[in-house]
Amino acid sequence: MISTRVRTGVLALALLTGLAAPATGTAAAAGTAAAPTVEEQRLTRAVPQEILRRSGFGTATAAFARALDSAHGYTAARRAVEHHGTALWRRAVDRAQGRGPAGGDLSRDDDRPLYWARLTMTRELRTWEPGFALGEGRRAALLDALERTSRGQGDIRLPREKGVRRILVTGFDPFTLDRDIRISNPSGAAALALDGTVVETAAGPARVETAVFPVRWRDFAEGTVERALRPYLGRADLFTTVSQGRVGRFDVERTNGAWRGGFPDNENASSTGLVPVAGPGSQPQWTTTTLPYAAVVAAPTGRFPVFDNTSVTEIPAGGTQAVVRPDGPTPGSRARAGGGGDYLSNEIAYRATLLRDRLGLHDVLPGGHVHTPVLQFGAGNTDPASGAVTDPEFVRNRLDIIAQVRTILTVAAGNPVTR
Repeated sequence: MISTRVRTGVLALALLTGLAAPATGTAAAAGTAAAPTVEEQRLTRAVPQEILRRSGFGTATAAFARALDSAHGYTAARRAVEHHGTALWRRAVDRAQGRGPAGGDLSRDDDRPLYWARLTMTRELRTWEPGFALGEGRRAALLDALERTSRGQGDIRLPREKGVRRILVTGFDPFTLDRDIRISNPSGAAALALDGTVVETAAGPARVETAVFPVRWRDFAEGTVERALRPYLGRADLFTTVSQGRVGRFDVERTNGAWRGGFPDNENASSTGLVPVAGPGSQPQWTTTTLPYAAVVAAPTGRFPVFDNTSVTEIPAGGTQAVVRPDGPTPGSRARAGGGGDYLSNEIAYRATLLRDRLGLHDVLPGGHVHTPVLQFGAGNTDPASGAVTDPEFVRNRLDIIAQVRTILTVAAGNPVTR
C-alpha cells in the first residue's frame, strides 16, 4: 500500500466453483435499501466463494440474516448487528490462533475469510428490507457499527495491571482485488494472529491488541482512524500501524506525508490532495516515527531484511516540481509522498502519528508505521487465469511475515522511544 511508483501486486485468479445465493431479508420493504457496493459486488465471483467455503465462513451471513429478520425495531437491529459483528471478529481471531474448528482446509493464518465474510454481512444489511421504517441515516449507523465491530475496533482491551506493557497494532484489508482477487494482506493476517497475545520483551511482558481498517479513502476522510485510536493512545506503551509494502523487505517508515496520491481504493474511488483532517489550520506537512527504528533494524527479527526508510517526495520551499529526498524532507517543503508512499498506508501512519502529537505524546509514546513484504504466491502459481487460491509457499511466506511482525514488536517494545 505504498506509492504508485512502487506498487507491486500478487497475480492470479482461481478455481471456478458454484455460488451460493446471498441471504436476504424477508420482511416488507421500507424503501431505503441500497444496491451492493463495488466491494460487495465482487462476492459473486468464484474466488471469494471458494475462500468462504474452504474456511467455513460461508455460513456467517445466514444467522445474521435471521437475526435481522427477527428484529422489529431499530434498537433490536442494532443489538443484532453489534453481536454478529463482534462474533465475526472473534471467530476470525480464534481461527487464526488455533482455537475451535478450522472449518475447512484453508490455512488458519488466512485473513481473507474475515474480509469476504464481512462483505456478505454488509451486503445483507445494505439490501435488507425491514418491516419497520429505517431511514438512510439509521441504516448508515448500522453499517458503521457492523464495520467497527467486525474489524476489532470495539474489542480493544488494553490491560490495566502494573508490569504489563500495552501494544496497539493495526492492519488492513486485502486490496487491488481487480488485479488479483485472491490477494491476502499480511498486515491483516498479523492483526488476527497477534490480537490478545502476550510477547516477552526486554522491558517485561506486553499484551498486543489489534484492529483492521478498510482500504477506502472515504472512511479515512470521515475520521475512522482517529475515532478508533483516540481512546487508546494515551494508555498504550507503543503503537504500530502495519501494511503491505515492497517485495522482499520490511520498512520502518521514518516520515509520513500529508498528501493523497489518488491510487484507486477497494471501491475503485480515487482521492488526490492534502490529507483531510480536523483542524487543518494546525496540520503539518510531515510527521515522524518515534519507533526505535535503529534497534529494530539492527536486531535479527526474521527472514526478511528490515530497513530504516528515510526517503520522501516533496515540493521544496519556493519550488513547483516534486523531487525525491533520500534523507527526508527539507524545511518548508510540501509533501507529495512519505516514506510509505502516497496511499492509505502512508495516510494511516500520518493520521496516527498526528493524533499522537496532538495528544501531547510525541516524546513519550513510541509509534509509527511498518511495511511488510508483499505476500507472494509460489513460483508456479502466478497466472491470473488459472491460479489456485493458495499454495505451500504462499502460506509459508505469510507465516514468516506474521512471525517477523511479532518479533519486530517485541524488539520495539523493549527499547526506548526515539525522539
